[in-house]
Amino acid sequence: MTDTGLITIGLVFLAYLWGSIPTAVLVCHALNISDPRKQGSGNPGTTNVLRIGSRKGALATLAGDVGKGILALLPCSILQLPSTEQSLCALAAVIGHLFPLFSSFRGGKGIATALGVCVSLFWPIAILQTFVWCLIFALSRTASMGSIATVLVTPILVWLAAPAYLPVILVISVLLLLSHRRNIRNLLQGKEPRF
Repeated sequence: MTDTGLITIGLVFLAYLWGSIPTAVLVCHALNISDPRKQGSGNPGTTNVLRIGSRKGALATLAGDVGKGILALLPCSILQLPSTEQSLCALAAVIGHLFPLFSSFRGGKGIATALGVCVSLFWPIAILQTFVWCLIFALSRTASMGSIATVLVTPILVWLAAPAYLPVILVISVLLLLSHRRNIRNLLQGKEPRF
């Protein structure tokens, strides 16, 4: 195997480790809040931390989850690696969040980490994603509706603005939709909690 191949494998593994950091659990522990995996929806993510009563914790969780998506791709940016290597690291970071090594492979829904990944891949897309999420949330008052709508529109945005990343974004989008399958079922049944 070439040195380039070894570097790529190392960066992909590092991206997975970054994604595996259980931000919500660490934030709640630091703020003396109950473990989000044992409260509310049981999901270690921003929305559940907010639901169990901490805006400060929710903001810290959001920043941490977005940040680890950015940091996972930082080496790729520094080394100016091509889109293939960046795509692999992006996918690894999201998989790390969904199936974290440090939390028995039980992770969050992946939206914030995917947003961080998009910041690194092509930041204007991340701005549009944030706008879509905020718009749908404002209309529906349902966090999962904002997330699902953002996941569905992201491949279109990437296809129009940064098509080199479309294959990995399609894979990530499928993973994120699968992580929201219970939310989708609740939305169809009119049972999804609103803010």
